[in-house]
Amino acid sequence: MKIIVPMAGRGSRLRPHTLTVPKPLIPVAGKPIVHRLVSDIAKVLGEEIEEVAFILGDPAFFGDDVVDSLMQLAKSLGAKGSIYRQDEPLGTGHAIMSAKDSLSGPAVIAYADTLIRADFDLDKSADSVIWVKQVDKPEAFGVVKLSEQNEIIELVEKPQEFVSDLAVIGIYYFKDVSVLKNELQYVLDNDIINGGEYQINDGIKRMMEKGMKFVPGKVDEWMDCGNKNVTIETNQRMLGFLEKDGEGLIASSVEKENVNIIEPCFIGENVVLKNATVGPYVSVGAGTVIENSTVKNSLIQSNSMIKNANLDNAMIGNHVVFDGNFETISIGDYSVME
Repeated sequence: MKIIVPMAGRGSRLRPHTLTVPKPLIPVAGKPIVHRLVSDIAKVLGEEIEEVAFILGDPAFFGDDVVDSLMQLAKSLGAKGSIYRQDEPLGTGHAIMSAKDSLSGPAVIAYADTLIRADFDLDKSADSVIWVKQVDKPEAFGVVKLSEQNEIIELVEKPQEFVSDLAVIGIYYFKDVSVLKNELQYVLDNDIINGGEYQINDGIKRMMEKGMKFVPGKVDEWMDCGNKNVTIETNQRMLGFLEKDGEGLIASSVEKENVNIIEPCFIGENVVLKNATVGPYVSVGAGTVIENSTVKNSLIQSNSMIKNANLDNAMIGNHVVFDGNFETISIGDYSVME
């Protein structure tokens, strides 16, 4: 089994945090989004992972440190790591074809801007599984239309009239992903463009037209990381799941003086907490110092200094110095506010 991970986008909706850090590497509950996603997929697949192929964008943004991190992720799963580059942002289909040398055999394609909780049950009789989640407002999503036999017969992008309430979450299984590669090559060769880009859906639609069997897969939880507010909400939910799973979330190296920790919280290595109330639903990265502050429902990354603050629904990047009494804030790496 292979896992193919397109992650070339810069994450414009999460700026300023993604000006220096690719969105898939922003930590949620103490682990980068892409690391958590790929590890969770590998775990629920329950099969040996042969290769994890990552599709990155501009090397100036996705640099050597990103590559090293991703190669270590693949190694931790006992898999070969492969790095591909999408030179231009020409859509999901184009991104996948940037990794065409790895597009063979059974594979899961997963976009690295979402997190899930699920038990995958692969229908081995199907040519493909498209994972979906029931949503309240299907008009805001791409959805699947099902036949009476519970097979996917159509993909509809943001339907204005009700088609179904099963939204495509961006995770796909292909029994032989080379079939998708062939259809996407046709899409590229014939310049089939939707929304100004080459889309994975156009390759999938060609597979459907040839009678291939697509079935839906269901996830228990689908958590977005598209902007600040939903990322903080996802951090809260993930902390709740990890606490329920019994995972240790507070490092033994944390220094505490006159501190009240309201769990669940993730608190990383060598964090210093002094005269503070932290939690619930707070993630704090390694080396951060929090003094004379109250912090809840927030995500603070590594090596930052927070003091004299009352934070709720805050997202703060790496190497930030923050001294103040703002109640909600979103600032990126290397910022200083006093």
